[in-house]
Amino acid sequence: MKIDRLWRAALPPTLVLVLFLLLWEGAAAVFHIPKWQLPAPTDIFREGWNGFGRIGPHTLSTLKITLLGFIVGSLTGVVIAVALHLIPGVRQGFYPLLILSQNIPLVALAPLLMIWFGLGLLPKLILITLVCFFPVAVALLDGFSQTDAAMMDYMRMIGASRSQIFRKLELPHAVPFLFSGLKISATYSVMGAVVAEWLGAEKGIGVYMLNARSSYRADRVFVAMFVIVVISLLLFGLISLIEKRTVRWKPKRERQTRR
Repeated sequence: MKIDRLWRAALPPTLVLVLFLLLWEGAAAVFHIPKWQLPAPTDIFREGWNGFGRIGPHTLSTLKITLLGFIVGSLTGVVIAVALHLIPGVRQGFYPLLILSQNIPLVALAPLLMIWFGLGLLPKLILITLVCFFPVAVALLDGFSQTDAAMMDYMRMIGASRSQIFRKLELPHAVPFLFSGLKISATYSVMGAVVAEWLGAEKGIGVYMLNARSSYRADRVFVAMFVIVVISLLLFGLISLIEKRTVRWKPKRERQTRR
């Protein structure tokens, strides 16, 4: 029964995707579009198959820095959210600065990080952390603020301390919100890693894309884009799987949405 539901849900977008690829292939053939400008899907698939040995090391390099940056950024987001929630007055002073930090373009910030910290791992890690921490921090703060008020009053009534209320009520309640932020950060981390590689790296999907662009190999650019999408989907799926195995309840608003 569950497989049938999944099949019904996946069939419409799959058909749309197949139709889009067929139209793309047909347009490339009918209008004789140059491969360096817009390659046909078959050309992209052929390049991906034949060039796996070239893009493989770049993919591993990007995956390593993505995972490291995602872990550091997510932990940073958790620490910031807990600090803003528990320390009186800190949220009012620092929350607007968090929002402001997300309005700085990565392409403008990355060169400064390279100047300040060189071309090693550190500036790339800082860049990915800046991309990843915000969704986690905001989602966790939202979870803390939506803790059941009746349960809060009950725990205060029985004499629970502030730390006990946080550990036994607020933090468990915010876990589903945390996973929502982690799923967003996982996709952002890949983007941050590629942008960091554009500005200074020896290997990585970003470097592969720059080399492909400079040699007018649009098919390789599309292959790199496909790899980025696959990495993002795999990270998103892994976090969703962990969430499904560990979280036993969902906020009311999510249950209502599914209905």
